[in-house]
Amino acid sequence: MKTVIKISNRIIKELIQDAESSYPNEACGFLYGADASIRSIVHFEPVINSQEGDQRRRFEISTLDYLKTERRALDTGLDLLGIYHSHPDHEAIASSHDLEKALPFFSYVIVSVLKGKAEQIYSWRLFDRYRSFYQEELLIENLIISPNK
Repeated sequence: MKTVIKISNRIIKELIQDAESSYPNEACGFLYGADASIRSIVHFEPVINSQEGDQRRRFEISTLDYLKTERRALDTGLDLLGIYHSHPDHEAIASSHDLEKALPFFSYVIVSVLKGKAEQIYSWRLFDRYRSFYQEELLIENLIISPNK
């Protein structure tokens, strides 16, 4: 399975800034855009990690934030395409916990933050039939991050 997601340098910088400023906790937010042959992310909206307890290993997005986000997508005419979150001091590889919470349509952009600095960024999508993730090809303006093989 192959899908491509395109994100501007501006949005990547915003994701990285949010991930680094939230360190050592996980950051999270929503990704909006247009879904065509290539998904194009045109807007990023950070939200508060509402996970109770240890936010260094988990994130949670409140039901109210999801409702606001769905409304914003309708109001702006953009598609809600995914969720971004960070992995403090871990690789940008989707975890088993990420898999448990994943929705089939969403892209999951993960930023690895090691010792306070962003190191990796990958995007994942749920292959619902097998309940597993596959890595999306990530286009960051002129940079292409291909899936690891």
